[in-house]
Amino acid sequence: MTLSPSSLETLPPLTSTEAANLAADHIEIIETVIASLDQDQSAMVSHQDGGYLWKFSYGSVEVYVQLTGTHDNDLLTVWSPVLDLPAKDEPKLMRHLLEMNCGETFEACFGILGDQVVVLASRPLADMSAGETSRLMTIVATIADDNDEALQAEYGA
Repeated sequence: MTLSPSSLETLPPLTSTEAANLAADHIEIIETVIASLDQDQSAMVSHQDGGYLWKFSYGSVEVYVQLTGTHDNDLLTVWSPVLDLPAKDEPKLMRHLLEMNCGETFEACFGILGDQVVVLASRPLADMSAGETSRLMTIVATIADDNDEALQAEYGA
């Protein structure tokens, strides 16, 4: 059997029920992962303007999960603050974070959000599997928890 572009068919658009089921699936997956990671049953959720924001504790860090909506072009963003700014020896800190970004953070990265150094990962929902959702959330939580105390001890003001 040979496939060619002309043999591809356009898929019909999702019905509103199918779209609602996909939206519920993303939310259910996120909440299942949070339930497995949340170590003190402190998880909270906020829903507004079509988006969701969750917060839970993992080890010594707080982890935030934001879902901007439930369509393919919406984003799942996970972040966790690890150090308040300003910090001691910020040039050395920035070099340290860039070096970690290069080889130790997988799909996540260190960044600055407001006045905090965070571990961050973000991905569009299109074709996102339950495994990818779980991996993204677990990586951010683990990297943040593994590094927050050392970063605070060395660079904390």
